[in-house]
Amino acid sequence: MNKQYGLIGYPLSHSFSAGYFESKFINEDITNCSYDNFPIQSINDFPGLIDTHPNLNGLNVTIPYKEAVIPFMNDISESAREIGAVNTIKVIRNQSETILKGYNTDVFGFERTLHKNKIKLPQNTLILGTGGASKAVEWVVKKYNCKVLFVSRNRKGNSIISYDNINDDILRDFTLIINTTPIGMYPHPQQAPEIPYQAISTYHTCIDLIYNPEITLFLRKVKLQGAKSVNGLYMLEQQAEKAWEIWNRNE
Repeated sequence: MNKQYGLIGYPLSHSFSAGYFESKFINEDITNCSYDNFPIQSINDFPGLIDTHPNLNGLNVTIPYKEAVIPFMNDISESAREIGAVNTIKVIRNQSETILKGYNTDVFGFERTLHKNKIKLPQNTLILGTGGASKAVEWVVKKYNCKVLFVSRNRKGNSIISYDNINDDILRDFTLIINTTPIGMYPHPQQAPEIPYQAISTYHTCIDLIYNPEITLFLRKVKLQGAKSVNGLYMLEQQAEKAWEIWNRNE
């Protein structure tokens, strides 16, 4: 029986996951498996997707459903519950019921990225964006006792400032900057988060979770200031491998 896997989100015209898993199946001689994109326009379409694809064994979840999919889960991992975002779903089908388990593999991918690039976490981390990916990043850096300040276009809540509030003093204090927004992602590579780049220095490390383009305008701008720059490709690869492990382990 063919095992089907896939990605939900909207839109999905340039997703990473489908190409990654198709290559993985070929390179590792994995047979009877397929991976498809499911661009659902509303999270309310999610139950119907599960019902109409009986061979579906697992899903990745991307923008804008990492938080919205949680109420549909029968069970959720501790880290995903604490973060408030699910990006991996395991579908367990018994004769009488279908059980959906939610996980967050972004935390695994991001932590592996920090280790691979030998990034020593500073006292203060500035996170651009407040979506599902930002919560995974926050969860990881807080493990290392970092203070986190979020930046959002729609300021709401404590520890969140607007882009207009970012000044040279803040950037002097927050030497790790992580872009978790889609700003600068294909097909809009000419865009970049609006921060005072002149205040970036060789003391800064800047991570962009975007992988397409490989070097975003954000990363180009910070590199010109001498900062260390890292893109999101390795994180995506690592979270995909963690998802594959989850889908295929016995529970």
